[in-house]
Amino acid sequence: MDASNAGRAILAEAAAATDGRSSSFPNTSSKSVAYWLLGSAASVFGIVVFGGLTRLTESGLSITEWRPVTGSLWPMSKAEWDSEFTKYKSSPEFAQLNSGMDMADFKQIYFMEWAHRLWGRVIGVTFLLPTAYFIARRRVAPAVAWKLAGICGMIGFQGAIGWWMVKSGLKDDLFEPGSHPRVSQYRLTAHLGTAFAVYCSMLLTGLSILKEHRMLANPAKAAETIKALQHPALRVFRGSVVGLTLLVFTTALSGALVAGLDAGLIYNEFPWMGLGLAPPKKELLDPFYSHVPDQSDLVWRNMLENPSFVQLDHRILATTTFTAIMSLFAYTRFAKGVRAKLPKEANKGVQGMVHLVTLQVTLGISTLIYMVPTWLASAHQAGALALLTGAVVLFSRITLPRRAILRQIMKPQAARAQASPHISSRLEAAKAAEKAL
Repeated sequence: MDASNAGRAILAEAAAATDGRSSSFPNTSSKSVAYWLLGSAASVFGIVVFGGLTRLTESGLSITEWRPVTGSLWPMSKAEWDSEFTKYKSSPEFAQLNSGMDMADFKQIYFMEWAHRLWGRVIGVTFLLPTAYFIARRRVAPAVAWKLAGICGMIGFQGAIGWWMVKSGLKDDLFEPGSHPRVSQYRLTAHLGTAFAVYCSMLLTGLSILKEHRMLANPAKAAETIKALQHPALRVFRGSVVGLTLLVFTTALSGALVAGLDAGLIYNEFPWMGLGLAPPKKELLDPFYSHVPDQSDLVWRNMLENPSFVQLDHRILATTTFTAIMSLFAYTRFAKGVRAKLPKEANKGVQGMVHLVTLQVTLGISTLIYMVPTWLASAHQAGALALLTGAVVLFSRITLPRRAILRQIMKPQAARAQASPHISSRLEAAKAAEKAL
């Protein structure tokens, strides 16, 4: 039996088992679920980029209410537009920054925020309803069903965080002289981080389903890949990829802090920050940011609220990420055990990470030097998510399949391997008998 026939036999066996127990969940989720998940992830990628544009154009505070259902429609009449504009006029942003804005300008920023919110609602509906359908029709494995339910919860949580973030830019204390109306950098970071988590969950789950189908379709090749991934030489590599993914995620979150504080508008040079690689210590540890008399919060407050320190944090994390990816690339080239055992697809994934991080560093430095132009800043944010995508894809290529799939693939291979010595011994005995005759 060749590899393709063996794959068809395994898939047929799984399908027969599922048909025989129509009320149970299958061992492997449908491919259609995987494609839907990847499409949903692409939509989340898009809304993240569009959300960045909404912030960069200072449109995010134009809608001062949260109406999850009725807010899906834009104002239809002049009276409704006047009502929305009046609400905006009572906000700190209008009073401090946009007091000369007319209706035409207001409509521009209103539609940006309205489109962003509508897109979020569409993602929620187009994920919740198919999730219910796939689970009800038993089109997903039990583990995937739980993952889909968890993603649904995260999407709802993300919507709540979005409004919680907007509320921070509408507080009354922002009317005080010298205040700059903007959302809390902490809430902005939470909003972006949750979006990234939703995206990664969709992407990784979809890729895992497709990987299982590829392995079941060609179990002989899958067995070879699994044996290679189980080799001790790849243990350090696998752990490094996990750490690298977390590092990319953390660097992206530090970028959200930079955006929330407009920290990219200072020290528009690289690698220098003024006269050195870092600002003076007095500037980094400014007592102004401490909230307690004994200044016990001096360090962490400055790290998260002082624009100079926040930009330095982001520079350090970005440089560390770049160095880590280049080091991983070198490791795959010069460590003999890793180079020999690393699957071809994983090797391509590492090379992709090198290209993505090089592009992202270029975008980041350019954004800083040119004082955060909208298109460059948006591209830099998209680059962060693209780099995280590369890390997740690489991770999916070096992880072992679920135990159920692992047993389904390796058991027939083990049985075939045990049968091979008996066949060989019989052939040798037959040849010996022929010679004796």
